[in-house]
Amino acid sequence: MVFDGFTQEDFDVFAVEGLDERMTDIKSIVRPKLEALGEIFAEKLSAKTGEPMYYHVAKHARRKVNPPDDTWVAFANDKRGYKKLPHFQIGLFGSHVFIWFAVIYESPVKKPLANEFQEQINDITQRIPEHFHWSVDHTKPEAVNHGDLSEDELERMIERLGSVKKAELLCGLQIASDDPRLQDGDEFIATVEHVFDTVLPLYEAASHIYTYQS
Repeated sequence: MVFDGFTQEDFDVFAVEGLDERMTDIKSIVRPKLEALGEIFAEKLSAKTGEPMYYHVAKHARRKVNPPDDTWVAFANDKRGYKKLPHFQIGLFGSHVFIWFAVIYESPVKKPLANEFQEQINDITQRIPEHFHWSVDHTKPEAVNHGDLSEDELERMIERLGSVKKAELLCGLQIASDDPRLQDGDEFIATVEHVFDTVLPLYEAASHIYTYQS
């Protein structure tokens, strides 16, 4: 499939009132683009990780009243699901696109992973570019710039991952809805690939621990 980029119409979906109405627009306007990105990056990530990677487009099936504030495609090495696994995400809120490596609250290996990341804190601090972002909740649009974090602050975020039941940790890049990179399909794909290459060591560490603990 071909990905031609995002337009303002994609972001306007999240201003539509009502669950059914918004879901109709998500399915018709945004989801085909996520499917295209899913096909493109399942193949690319399989090559990068050396293992089969499958894409999962958000269905929002459990929602009964409130319309979703964001939607996404996730990539993991299990065709049945991704939420318990370390994974990658591409998605959007009404204000921006996000490109993440993610460990979310369902993960059973957050504590050993937090220990591993704490041991690697110097390498992580140096490896992640200043303009990248960290998030501690995949359901919220807020994130913090890596360049604005001290090593101690990052270490506390990592420590929280291992000590708080619903804690999460995501690293990658947020891109504002009016950024020209989003409108050019080839440029956006190159940007996503750069982000995934940068956070790949985080994924590899997390995947190794998940495999070892399973």
